[in-house]
Amino acid sequence: MPTLLLVRHGRSTANTAGILAGWTPGVELDDTGRVQAAALAGRLTGVPIAQAVSSPLERCRQTLEPLLAGRPGLSRPALDERLGECHYGEWTGRPLAELATEPLWRTVQDHAAAAAFPGGESLRELSHRTVTAVREWNEKVAVEHGDDAVWIACSHGDVIKAVVADALGLHLDHFQRINVEPCSVTAIRYTPQRPFLLRMGDTGDLSSLGPRPGRADAPAGDAVVGGDTGAN
Repeated sequence: MPTLLLVRHGRSTANTAGILAGWTPGVELDDTGRVQAAALAGRLTGVPIAQAVSSPLERCRQTLEPLLAGRPGLSRPALDERLGECHYGEWTGRPLAELATEPLWRTVQDHAAAAAFPGGESLRELSHRTVTAVREWNEKVAVEHGDDAVWIACSHGDVIKAVVADALGLHLDHFQRINVEPCSVTAIRYTPQRPFLLRMGDTGDLSSLGPRPGRADAPAGDAVVGGDTGAN
């Protein structure tokens, strides 16, 4: 089955300000975020990408722009609202330092499966929509581009953490143990038996995610005995 590269958007103006942006319009990459987005294209040199998908929010679309500009054969990203940021409701636009004093904050941190944002959605709903979207896109990419295809999706921190938790079989209550930095790449390969987490929150070189001709792999869905990744 295909390999998914989940990219968290580059650092945004809301990240810099310590604001919970959610779906607030007009939140863009800051100067550091634009540098991170430009570097992403170089980090993925040698990795063929069959499909690009993005959250519709501007900071995600901006993150993919330099990568797509250097790959004329790759069309503009498909926008999928299911990969959009959590709907934080009344928490949207508020400073994180202020939110940390709310009683709900501890629920979000320690018992995420019970957390529902006032006027917004629950983290269970976030997990369901995002995992469903990723798995549906994965099937679509497999049909259109083959089981060895690599595709990229640009999304948000809580979205990526929820997808990783699902891939690892973690209860949603544990998803706050996962950390993904701005413009980091998390790679998941889905197989008929189970997903494999290849990278998580990687901010370095990604060339080894490209095809490796002639490699003798274990059968699809099986882990390599001894944990060998085939890397030199």
